[in-house]
Amino acid sequence: MVQEAATSAMTKKMSSQEVLNHYRKKTILITGGAGCIGTNLARALIKAGPERVVILDDLSAAYEWNIPKDSKVTFLKGSILDEEMMKRAFGYKPEYVFHLAAHFANQNSVDHPETDLLVNGLGTLRALEYSRLADVERFVFASSGCSVYGSNAPLPLREDFVSIHLDTPYQMNKLVGELYCNYFFDYYKLPVATARYFNVYGPGEVPGKYRNVIPNFIWAAMHGKALPVMGTGKDTRDFTFVGDIVDGTLRLGVIEGALGGAFNLASETETSVIDLAKMVNDVTHNKTGTTYTSKRDWDKSSRRRASIEKAKRVLGYDPQTQFADGLRTTYEWIRSNSKLISNALDE
Repeated sequence: MVQEAATSAMTKKMSSQEVLNHYRKKTILITGGAGCIGTNLARALIKAGPERVVILDDLSAAYEWNIPKDSKVTFLKGSILDEEMMKRAFGYKPEYVFHLAAHFANQNSVDHPETDLLVNGLGTLRALEYSRLADVERFVFASSGCSVYGSNAPLPLREDFVSIHLDTPYQMNKLVGELYCNYFFDYYKLPVATARYFNVYGPGEVPGKYRNVIPNFIWAAMHGKALPVMGTGKDTRDFTFVGDIVDGTLRLGVIEGALGGAFNLASETETSVIDLAKMVNDVTHNKTGTTYTSKRDWDKSSRRRASIEKAKRVLGYDPQTQFADGLRTTYEWIRSNSKLISNALDE
């Protein structure tokens, strides 16, 4: 307890710039690095002056134009299930691995459960195996706080509560990923830390069939369509801006107190879907309003609000972005990239 208190006191004083400084002249691998979190993480790491940032992504749910163009960035198009591509990626001898690659998301896993098991189960196991062989300084796993707690967990959601009664293959396999991380930490002493992300949104996420509600609402509103609200619209989510997620993720990569632990990265604020729809319509000046549809059969979670007490205490995590500000920033990004997004959706 004394050591934990000392570690907490130290980490609370660590600024975001001090965290970034740890990555200076380092080689970092980001699997799934072409997505929203990955591209924002890469942009943050570039500011640290790394030796190299390697992005491995098969572009099944992301686009190459979204990857930052920088001499420090090396992009490899390929799957984490492809042994040759993994050998190429780890051939750069990364000191840090951020494992973001995933078969996203819940509905996608319901539609394609075998693919979900392969990517989120076997893919994570392989990433851990290669990281062990490479003797990396830290392996950070992107789990999902919206998954591992199940639909009946008490609020606020805390890291010490995990359910085995989950609703989709995506949720199950995210928990499997965490269990493999625990195994590699306990058995092989691999320096692992786990981020449990909550409803991440922000610049870099393209709307689409299996994407999150915010980019899809914004895209629909920009085209004058009524926003499809599922159920009563009173369900809540803990929407978290990607900039805050990146800061927390970078902290997981360097803070000693994070080793072997799982941490909620969230905003600690509930927002109802109907309120979100109203905010999106306001910011986009969409007069069409909303329409109501039935909830998906697997969607049993009526409320989401995370506790971030542990992340604050151990990591010094302190989300700064107000939801209204983050929503407007996201809208501006989608609007400024609307031609690229439109072309991507037509493919």
